[in-house]
Amino acid sequence: MKKPRLVMIGNGMAGVRTLEELLKLAPELYEITVFGAEPHPNYNRILLSPVLAGEQTLDEIILNDWSWYEDNAIALHAGCTVTSVDRARRVVHAVNAAGEPISTEYDRLLMATGSKPFILPVPGKDLPGVLAYRDIADTQAMIDAAAQYRHAVVIGGGLLGLEAANGLMKRGMQVTVVHVSPTLMERQLDETAGRLLQKSLEARGLRFLIGAQTQELAAGPDGRVAAVKFKDGSEVPAELVVMAVGIRPNTELAEAMRLHVNRGIVVSDTMQTVTDGRIYAVGECAAHRGIAYGLVAPLFEQGKVVANHLAEFGIGRYQGSLTSTKLKVTGIDLFSAGNFAGGADTEEIVLSDPFAGVYKKLVIQDDKLVGACLYGDTVDGSWYFKLLREGRSVADIRERLMFGESNIGDTGHEGNTKAAAMADSDEVCGCNGVTKGAICKAIKDKGLFTLEEVRKHTKASASCGSCTGLVEQLIMFTAGGDYSASPKLKPMCTCTDHGHQAVRDAIRQHHLLSVPAVLRFMEWKTPDGCPSCRPAINYYLLSTWPKEAQDDPQSRFINERSHANIQKDGSYSVIPRMWGGETTADELRRIADAVDKYKIPTVKVTGGQRIDLLGVKKEDLQAVWRDIGMPSGHAYAKALRTVKTCVGSEWCRMGTQDSTQMGKDLERAMWRMYAPHKVKFAVSGCPRNCAESGIKDVGVIGVDSGWEVYVGGNGGIKTEVAQFLVKLKTADEVLEHTGAFMQLYREEGWYLERTVHYIARVGLEHVRQRVVEDAEGRRALWERLQFALDGEPDPWFEFDKARVDVRQFTPVAQAQAVAEEACVPAK
Repeated sequence: MKKPRLVMIGNGMAGVRTLEELLKLAPELYEITVFGAEPHPNYNRILLSPVLAGEQTLDEIILNDWSWYEDNAIALHAGCTVTSVDRARRVVHAVNAAGEPISTEYDRLLMATGSKPFILPVPGKDLPGVLAYRDIADTQAMIDAAAQYRHAVVIGGGLLGLEAANGLMKRGMQVTVVHVSPTLMERQLDETAGRLLQKSLEARGLRFLIGAQTQELAAGPDGRVAAVKFKDGSEVPAELVVMAVGIRPNTELAEAMRLHVNRGIVVSDTMQTVTDGRIYAVGECAAHRGIAYGLVAPLFEQGKVVANHLAEFGIGRYQGSLTSTKLKVTGIDLFSAGNFAGGADTEEIVLSDPFAGVYKKLVIQDDKLVGACLYGDTVDGSWYFKLLREGRSVADIRERLMFGESNIGDTGHEGNTKAAAMADSDEVCGCNGVTKGAICKAIKDKGLFTLEEVRKHTKASASCGSCTGLVEQLIMFTAGGDYSASPKLKPMCTCTDHGHQAVRDAIRQHHLLSVPAVLRFMEWKTPDGCPSCRPAINYYLLSTWPKEAQDDPQSRFINERSHANIQKDGSYSVIPRMWGGETTADELRRIADAVDKYKIPTVKVTGGQRIDLLGVKKEDLQAVWRDIGMPSGHAYAKALRTVKTCVGSEWCRMGTQDSTQMGKDLERAMWRMYAPHKVKFAVSGCPRNCAESGIKDVGVIGVDSGWEVYVGGNGGIKTEVAQFLVKLKTADEVLEHTGAFMQLYREEGWYLERTVHYIARVGLEHVRQRVVEDAEGRRALWERLQFALDGEPDPWFEFDKARVDVRQFTPVAQAQAVAEEACVPAK
């Protein structure tokens, strides 16, 4: 019997979630075809901002890869545009990327066309360099522009605009945000919270023109956008303009089909279009009871209802959603729900601590919580939302309400104990409606071990990601999970079908020396690659052909381009190198002087026996490096981080070997060594192991007769004990064996694969045979490492040789002064 045909137009989060729910209920009922306008499988659009900021890769935000469609017998036409739908004959007409026509008949049609960005109708809106911010192509275009140009203007101070501005700033651009309303994010925050947010973002380097009205986008001599002009006659320079002024339901196709459209495709409570019962609509394109929702939680609720009816159960009804907004904007936690603005017939309880960056407002009406706005501290947001939904009286807890759930009865929670204190019925993931009990049951029943596995089976934290911390806690409590599991035998990313080893082999066999050469030779699907595959390819080139392959800084993660660690508030962390953890009074004085001179707020001793300067402004980085005058600690890089040591036989009465000197020798020999992942060494002077050598990538322990060497340790969330490799007599032998092991790992390890996972993949016997048993091969490995490291620059001082883009360190104040010469900010 021939299956009925279900066709879905749109391949976004809401539509594909509907298919997932349908496949749970009736996996064999339909022959399913999907048309997607983008040349990608289903991905998490919410996480484009971390991709722009260099914090995640495109590969990491894919929700359903190509194999998911194949495994579920779904015909996906990616990169196709639906041109028309013949409702009388029930046929969908489309064209693919090559312009070839495609036609598919349907018995049921699901409209999931989403939304499209609103572009201000001003002169110059079509100039090169003017972008919306909606999809992967927009994100990649912004990344490319940031590598070439300096001045960016983001029009729109809502969530999307601020995330775009933050991402471009992190990529080295001078960014001005233009917002016509009096305060930022006025749809999610009240005036006080909006002004706090603006002040915090200004401190990080963003510039704002509040109340400015855009009149024109002006072109430069090359025809590209060069400036934004305002109605008051002022202007600002702009080589990139990002429009983030809102979205509109994408209803053009629906209107051409003569479906009823009013603020979206009008649907009933069953999510069927009111015009044609065979056609459903879901997501941002649908208008239910006059509302088109834009948050994922209501869209996923709609998807369940549609799946229920498509599965022919016919009992689901969507009656609208009471929504809350929990966001993290550039590292600042925000939450709002209900009537957070208040009004004449409401009461407000307010807690404001601007110095601590905390603001809370609760709105009460008739002894019930009707609204909440939280800035900086959102830990109780889900509890407030629960009270708001239940509509229970808060008269009995009013005096303690502001201080959160931990102050009400015995339901306390504090930081990392919150997950343990939650009841099984408590909701963890608001976007997907997943409870703690459902997550714990899946972990136990299915043997889940990693965050990605939990996301795949339960959807918890797979959407906006704000509940990720809670989910990680549940994994630790329930299974002791590890979030850095070894890469599997799968394509490097969605740009290619090739795996890591195939790319490494091709680079060596065909003497490829550049990222573009690899992409061309291996026929990459995406001609320019993406932020996921390019860093891996760049590393494989450098480790395979040192002194020949040229480093591509734009194919490195943001920390490695800035040569410092970006912190949650947008400032940077600087950790100078201290050989073997040993320092001098002169070095400490220089550090102290730099802390005072540049007003660095926090100085901390790290677990690796180094000093961390936290809160350095990006424009101060070069000066801080210069004044402390110490080598880069590479604490930001996939490189040798630290060599931890105990005092050893030089001072300790228990010491059997000079561990401090051994540590310094190891560190000086390999300190500029880039690797597939971060690398840490430790040297202990006796078997008491005070330096914790047993959980390092290379651990060396002094014994009476020499040294024992251990490899593959990991002190992360899931502690891995290092494995014994060899016992040696002399310090020179330790250097040679350690260097050989590191070079073997550099040549064979996959990018972002820790040594513990590399050894698990190739086997300890393989490592022992190459490093211990084959003396000639060991010496060759050690010599290749020394050759690769010879002349490697210190990126803190040899900018040109290390190809450091110093434009990114231009002082914000200076850049603003230059911009202000051309204009006066709008009032």
